Amino acid sequence: MSTTRAVATAGKTNAAAATTVTTTATSVTTLHNTEQETTHKRYHDKHSANYVIRTGAAGGIAGCMAKTVIAPLDRVKILFQASNPQFQKYAGSWSGIFQAARQLYILDGYRGLFQGHSATLIRIFPYAAVKFVAYEQFKHVLMPTRTSENHVRQFIAGSLAGITSVLVTYPLELVRVRLAFEIRKDTRIGIRSICSQIYSEPAASRRVLFHFPLRNFYRGLMPTIAGMVPYAGVSFLTHHALSEFCRNRLSELTTDPSLVRGKLDGRGQKRRAPLKTWAELVVGGLSGAIAQTVSYPFEVIRRRMQVYGALDPARFVGIWETTRTIWIQNRFRGFFVGLTIGYLKVTPMVAVSFTVYNRMKLLFNVD
Repeated sequence: MSTTRAVATAGKTNAAAATTVTTTATSVTTLHNTEQETTHKRYHDKHSANYVIRTGAAGGIAGCMAKTVIAPLDRVKILFQASNPQFQKYAGSWSGIFQAARQLYILDGYRGLFQGHSATLIRIFPYAAVKFVAYEQFKHVLMPTRTSENHVRQFIAGSLAGITSVLVTYPLELVRVRLAFEIRKDTRIGIRSICSQIYSEPAASRRVLFHFPLRNFYRGLMPTIAGMVPYAGVSFLTHHALSEFCRNRLSELTTDPSLVRGKLDGRGQKRRAPLKTWAELVVGGLSGAIAQTVSYPFEVIRRRMQVYGALDPARFVGIWETTRTIWIQNRFRGFFVGLTIGYLKVTPMVAVSFTVYNRMKLLFNVD
């Protein structure tokens, strides 16, 4: 009898222990799943601060690297677009690009080729960060699922992202252009002196009752926005379309699918396989070239308006007068002056920008 009781008691003890182990295992599994869900949400929820910070960092780094690659070309292009008297003789030919760069080197060494680049980096990091973060946010709102993606929504998301980034960082862009436009052998032109000059320029319109000097930092804003709509829209649209074409029709251009198999993006769907680096560069370059062609006339008008304050501080020139002046001087060709160097600049810049951004997203584990 006592033996039977002992066996029964041992059985109950073992059952209780098994129940405890099972409960503990279940609790551990639940905790682990909760931690995974929390981590996934923190990294992939597009509205979370962690996602915004990581996406912004990826975009800012990509923008800085892209701008550094083409800084000398950017300087020459601004001088051509703004019709700097010392460099107009070089405009209009491929050889003129290199002759102008050589002249800059003779005047001020390597520093001359990168004049204004410090202001560029100060501007481009927040500009690129805001642009890519805004694009991801607008894309999430307009296209919450893969089935809702289409060309019109891609264009709208890209355009809105471009406009947002311009509104946030435009004053820094104006300072950068002024720095790049200045050619003086006797003095060093710094950011402080350029800002002081812009701030002191007269009011934008005589009809304005009160003069707000900070408005001067937004000279050329309207043609910038007008040009940004087709540029950013076409750029993001073309990059997405070409990338999807390569993934669907030319799968050999993607990296090993096993690298991302089974992983989900922020919308709970399988992550797109990244393109090989050279294919990503080609897709980005084509996107930049197409977008540059569509939006270039607006960029020429914008550059002219931005530097008029340096040429004649006592007079403000608006968008329509600037357009009319360009037409009188050079007709249709005037709106595309410097487009050749624009291709040389934008093609590698956009290629590097998209490529670095996508690689940084993988590194930072964001989608």
